[in-house]
Amino acid sequence: MPFAAITYDIKPGYEKELTEIFGNFRRVPSSRVEDASGGQAGTIVATAVFLRDDTLVRVIEYTGDLEAVARHMAAQPGVQEVERKLKPYLTRPRETDTVEGFVATFRRSLLTTVAQISARDVPASA
Repeated sequence: MPFAAITYDIKPGYEKELTEIFGNFRRVPSSRVEDASGGQAGTIVATAVFLRDDTLVRVIEYTGDLEAVARHMAAQPGVQEVERKLKPYLTRPRETDTVEGFVATFRRSLLTTVAQISARDVPASA
């Protein structure tokens, strides 16, 4: 399963506040990601958030279409709440108030995948 990582440029020194914002995240009841017609376009398997100094990184493990995953995330109340609460801590504003703005920001913030290795990808007999 692929991973995606997006970055946030933040003000250093707010680790406690940022940890609290993500610690209170309201997870959606289903991992299903739908396309515009309501068909399944993928799933969000897991997420993790990492912080050091002035960089925060959200890692997303997913299946399916990454564009659909970004659109799905943009519509989630918990994601919208996190994006709103992060605004005072950002050094570079993020236009995430609309689905289109969120998806464009997601694309700009996306790190290039250099390598992805998982024990799940190794045949059982190896």
